[in-house]
Amino acid sequence: MEPVKPRALKRGDLIGLVSPASPIADLSRIDQAVRYLESLGYRVRTGDHVTASHGYLAGNDCDRAADLHAMFADRSVRAVFCIRGGYGTPRLLHLLDYRLIRNNPKIVAGYSDITALELALWRKAGLITFHGPMAGVDLAGPPDPFTEEMFWSMLSSKKKRGPILLAGPSPKGLRPGRASGRLLGGNLALVVSLMGTPYQPDLREALLFLEDISEEPYRIDRMLTQLHNAGILRRSGAILTGQFTDCVPQDTSKPSLSLGQILEETAELAGRPFLSGLPFGHESPKMTLPVGLRARIDAGAGTLEFLEAAVR
Repeated sequence: MEPVKPRALKRGDLIGLVSPASPIADLSRIDQAVRYLESLGYRVRTGDHVTASHGYLAGNDCDRAADLHAMFADRSVRAVFCIRGGYGTPRLLHLLDYRLIRNNPKIVAGYSDITALELALWRKAGLITFHGPMAGVDLAGPPDPFTEEMFWSMLSSKKKRGPILLAGPSPKGLRPGRASGRLLGGNLALVVSLMGTPYQPDLREALLFLEDISEEPYRIDRMLTQLHNAGILRRSGAILTGQFTDCVPQDTSKPSLSLGQILEETAELAGRPFLSGLPFGHESPKMTLPVGLRARIDAGAGTLEFLEAAVR
C-alpha cells in the first residue's frame, strides 16, 4: 500500500479534538487548548463525545469511534488532535472505517495510548500520523519553545527537515551504526499489545522508536525481551529510545536492574544501531515523530534526519 500524506496545515484551518482513550479529569484543559489553538489562528471543533465518561474510558467504544469517523468524513476538518491518552484506543481498531480514513487523509496527532491508533492507521490505511503533543496535555497552555516549534513546523512545512537540533541532554549511541527506514513505534506497551493482531505494522527495516511511563524495570525488560524473542529487534533497521518516565522499582529494598542496564543489554541482543535518550515520550521538551516517514539515523553521531516532508 502506498503511503498517504495529509495536507499541510495553515492558519484558518479547522482542527478537530477527539478523546479516543481515557477521559480528561480537568475539563477546563480542553477550553485552554481551544484558546491556545485559536490564538494561533486556527478554528477548532470538539467531538460530540469528548466530555463523556465510561469508567476509565472517554465514553463507550462506538461513540469514540463515531467521533473519529465524523472528523474524517467532514471535509472542512484538516487535522485531528487527541485530547489525552490513558487507555482505550486499542478497543476501537476493529470499529474503524479505514477506507474512509484513507480516502480523506488528515493530520492525526497524539502519543501514549494513541500509539495503537497511529500504528493501525499506518498498517490499514497507509496514513502518516504524528507522535507528538496532545491537546489536553501539552497544548493546554503554550508548550516549551522546542516542542512548539517542531510540532507546528512538521504539520505545516512541505519541505523536508534536515538533521534535528535536539533539545536537552545529548542522545547516547548504545550501538553505533547508520540506518535508513520508516519511523514506526511509540509507546512500548502499546507496540507490544499489537503483536499478533492485524494492526501490527511490518517492522522489518523500520527505525523502531520506543518510550514508556510508569513501568517497573522488569516490565520494560519483559516487553523488550518479547520484541527480541519475536525477532522484531534484529529485523529492524535501528532502534531509538526516548523518555522512560517514572520507570523505577516500586520496592527499592529488592534488587533490580537499572533502565540503563536493560537498554544496554537490549542493544547487544538486537545487534542493530541503537540510539537512546532522545526527547520524545511523556515529558517536555518533546520531539514530533511522523509515524511512517522515511528517516535516517546515525547512532554513533547521535543524529536523526527526516528524508522527506511529512505533509503535502
